[in-house]
Amino acid sequence: MPLVEIGPSDCRTEAFAAQGSGAPEPHYNRPIEILTVCTGNVCRSPMAEAFLRRDVAALELDVTVGSAGTLRDGLAAAEEVVEIMDKRGIDVERHRSRLMTPDMLVSADLILGMTRDHVREAALLDFDCFARSFTLKELVRRGGAVGPRHRDEPVAAWIKRASDGREPRDYLFADDDDIEDPIGRRFSFFKRTATEIEDLTTALVGLLWPIM
Repeated sequence: MPLVEIGPSDCRTEAFAAQGSGAPEPHYNRPIEILTVCTGNVCRSPMAEAFLRRDVAALELDVTVGSAGTLRDGLAAAEEVVEIMDKRGIDVERHRSRLMTPDMLVSADLILGMTRDHVREAALLDFDCFARSFTLKELVRRGGAVGPRHRDEPVAAWIKRASDGREPRDYLFADDDDIEDPIGRRFSFFKRTATEIEDLTTALVGLLWPIM
């Protein structure tokens, strides 16, 4: 399997001509931008970014996927992450952490925190982004409840449906929708985290771009 290389910037996955490819036509959608967020931007959010970029590329979608963290810039992906992703055919050696900024949040159509703390941090930087900020687990759960996006439904409209009834105070207590940080844990915990994130991102892509 050829490597999918994930570099230091959130590069756009360009839509390719589907003529002659035999691939089913995905739902219509304008170009969108997704931002994944964790603490150090060296483990969970880079993996979520990489899995999403792989899957939207397979569907030939015009989607930009990037990642950021709440600590600092310039850190390489954790060695465990590099090894785990390499075995999945994804190269993250060139990844470098980015500090989440208000500009990133303003431009993103969808913000996916790995924990509710990350959603809160995003809202503190730009409260207007709360309506399109979720934990990854939460959005998959809510998306499963409202059903996949309709063929001609804008992504923003589907996100609004999935967000119905949410309140900022919901992010103050229970942590059922958090993906635990594997940093400092055994390699087996990293592997479980990667599998958990991959399952969730695959489910999310299926909800946002179901093939009909």
